[in-house]
Amino acid sequence: MESKKVLFISQEITPYLGETTLSRIGRFLPQGIQEKGKEIRTFMPRYGCINERRNQLHEVIRLSGMNLIIDDTDHPLIIKVASIQSARMQVYFIDNDDYFQRKYTIADSTGKEFEDNDERALFFARGVIETVKKLRWAPDIVHCHGWMSALAPLYLRTIYHDDPLFHNYKIIYSIYNNDFKTPFRSSFADKLRYDGIDGESLKMIKNPDFVSISKLAIKHSDAVIIGSEDINEELSAYLTTINKPVLSYKDETQYIDAYNDFYDEILS
Repeated sequence: MESKKVLFISQEITPYLGETTLSRIGRFLPQGIQEKGKEIRTFMPRYGCINERRNQLHEVIRLSGMNLIIDDTDHPLIIKVASIQSARMQVYFIDNDDYFQRKYTIADSTGKEFEDNDERALFFARGVIETVKKLRWAPDIVHCHGWMSALAPLYLRTIYHDDPLFHNYKIIYSIYNNDFKTPFRSSFADKLRYDGIDGESLKMIKNPDFVSISKLAIKHSDAVIIGSEDINEELSAYLTTINKPVLSYKDETQYIDAYNDFYDEILS
């Protein structure tokens, strides 16, 4: 039987960034799932604080070169890759000079969140999807980790709904205790509308804060995983009202087996 394919879209992965619950799962979950016989592809943003020389990142010319239009402006998509030799896995990086060449990830040195985090999340989600299309690699599971990946379910289920590569697959969204504090700009809905997104999805983000963006991701996903021991209280309450499978928090000794079983259950 052909191996199932799992696409991981992660906000953070160690050792490229410091260790957090999210970055450790981003690093060790793909390895664990691969060791259980599934095929994997893993993506994260190429934040400017990642040392390319030390981590041996290099550009994949055949995948780079496309322009993504965000809010009527062209932004070149650059794809880089690095290997984690001990895990026998590759990590793909979504890069762009406008969005990811700064020295910090989500906020500046004073802790002020970047004003364009909305566009950065848009570019990241679309960049991953377009790169997977170029790879001609059709996933059975798309597993999104952290709010920087939250727009991938929306785009997959709307703009890319009829794409032949993405059919008969499931989306899982993992929620972590990593809320952003400053809502996206009021023009965020217009940027989605420019891409052809309308209706109920836009109504959900009249106030595009962490909770509404997370609910938007959940709406377009098939299942949800609680990735942190404590998550936003409003989201925690919301998860009790949805008619979708929700996997409760699993600690580091449990999650690889639990997630793998959850994938199989969702696909069955």
